[in-house]
Amino acid sequence: MSTSQTRTRVAVVFGGRSSEHAISCATAAGVLAAIDRDRYEVVPIGITKTGQWVLMPDDVEALAIKDKQLPEVKSGLGKEVLVAPSPEQHDILVLEPGETPEALTSVDVVLPLLHGPFGEDGTLQGLLELADLHYVGSGVTASAVMMDKHMMKVVFAAAGLPVGPYTVITDKEWRRDKAAAMDAVASLGWPVFVKPARAGSSVGISKVNGPDELEAAIEMARQSDPKVVVEAGIVGREVECGVLEGHGSDLPRASELGEIEEIGAHDFYDFEAKYLNDDGLRLSCPADVPADDAARIKELSITAFDAAGCEGLARVDWFYTPEGTLYLNEINTLPGFTPVSMFPQVWNASGLGYTELITDLIELARERRTGLR
Repeated sequence: MSTSQTRTRVAVVFGGRSSEHAISCATAAGVLAAIDRDRYEVVPIGITKTGQWVLMPDDVEALAIKDKQLPEVKSGLGKEVLVAPSPEQHDILVLEPGETPEALTSVDVVLPLLHGPFGEDGTLQGLLELADLHYVGSGVTASAVMMDKHMMKVVFAAAGLPVGPYTVITDKEWRRDKAAAMDAVASLGWPVFVKPARAGSSVGISKVNGPDELEAAIEMARQSDPKVVVEAGIVGREVECGVLEGHGSDLPRASELGEIEEIGAHDFYDFEAKYLNDDGLRLSCPADVPADDAARIKELSITAFDAAGCEGLARVDWFYTPEGTLYLNEINTLPGFTPVSMFPQVWNASGLGYTELITDLIELARERRTGLR
């Protein structure tokens, strides 16, 4: 940190090129409102849907979801900038047409709030590694592998963690033989859930109850990702556990469990239910799970965090059947982080408030050395 500044300078990066652009903006609104301004100097950087980096006004209201209207980072809202990809220069550079790039300010820590491809998937993390910058969250490998629901399941199965039945439809397989791909899905039984392999926030996901609905669901998922994962429907509750990296050599920490119940008209926990439906959800935290099973979920969540090579934070999502059987659904390395999102809520129930959680994550990033670890 520069001796001329008394606070740690944090670049908060949000928006991005994925279909989760608006949710990233809403996450930034929550973080900008809650971050400890006495401790941190904030530099808000938005990324437009076309990939332009913009120095944004520090305006929480402009980034919030209001009246079901989704926020967006647009060019022209501020100066175009980039983070210098140099181990010796941690500057944010201002780009003016026809002018030499000018250093605006240096950065101590980057707080990425990007969800989905081109941000959560190791791409941004690779840029920050090249720049030798401290940043919140997992590194390149864990970010990339956990973003891909297919490769995620391969890693979990290899680690002996319970994974439900699934099949994968690649772009080439779909274009070569749709019938064979759909036959593979039918072998899972009905219903199934059709998902883009590398998307989040339930974007592009469909519940399919029979073969007549399948092709349309696959085509919809392919709009977000040409690689599609189809999972067998599992009858059970969706229970989630937050994990935080330990400080120093301490072990990772598991939160209280949370459960989101869909009580409205939605057939499953889709994008609209998550972000646009105010009265269709019920959050239970701590979740009503027997103590022994809750302890097992927490322990396995830490096992999954370590098996994936995660750093900083992750939300581990489970299916918990009436018989007590567990299936690991997925890990989110940059989970939803608005004040009402599950990850902050489970940590709040564990005694770590929203502002304190943000501080903990930034300090974890500062402690972690850059480069190979």
